[in-house]
Amino acid sequence: MAAAFALYPSLKDASVIVTGGASGIGAEIVRAFAEQGSRVGFVDFDVDGGTALASELGSAGTQVRFEPCDLRDIDALRAAFTTLAGAQGPARVLVNNAARDDRHAWQDVTPEFYDERVATNLRHMFFAIQASHRR
Repeated sequence: MAAAFALYPSLKDASVIVTGGASGIGAEIVRAFAEQGSRVGFVDFDVDGGTALASELGSAGTQVRFEPCDLRDIDALRAAFTTLAGAQGPARVLVNNAARDDRHAWQDVTPEFYDERVATNLRHMFFAIQASHRR
């Protein structure tokens, strides 16, 4: 992989964890850190996308590891972060990227919908910080 932008020596071999890294912006974040030579671990509930990205980047010689995880399940999040820390060392960088941004009318929001969006877009971020700090 040839980087089109600057290389930052401080990121070489740095342990990085990205949430929501299987597709979209998250996948590009994973790619960017991999191009810097970082050891990148990422979590996502998209098993097919995550597996494909890790395989693609791994075959290009980068240090990328995917752990399937539904971040709404805090115990699963903690377990995935423990696995990643064991494989690549304690995280020096955490990118809390995972979120869901479906458009909807505010009048249609139910308590269940609201709680699911808080769990998906906010709650796990605190626990990801906590989990990465413990390693």
